[in-house]
Amino acid sequence: MANEEDCRAALGHVAARLGDVDADRFAEHAVERTISCVIPDLGLAYRTRLHAGGLDPFEPDGDPKAAQVRLTMDSDDLVAMARDELNPAKAWAAGRLKIEASIFDLLRLRKLL
Repeated sequence: MANEEDCRAALGHVAARLGDVDADRFAEHAVERTISCVIPDLGLAYRTRLHAGGLDPFEPDGDPKAAQVRLTMDSDDLVAMARDELNPAKAWAAGRLKIEASIFDLLRLRKLL
């Protein structure tokens, strides 16, 4: 099982990858949203804010259900996705990634990834 440090590094890698998306393309598809990532096997939750300028750093989150987009996955799956060892669509289809968001938010996020 991955630890808290591994998960924070994985989240940082995901944020950096989004930072590599072409700025015009990012601004076209990004709508300001709060995003939480819950890691139940470690009892952790992190929150960030997506906006036209990018993704804010992930911070510990005391109320992840208040976020507009909510992701839930185990620590090992988060690390594997950050390393491109686990495809998010396959993880979702297999039940390893739970996403709670509006259909419109899902379509926008899909275009960014």
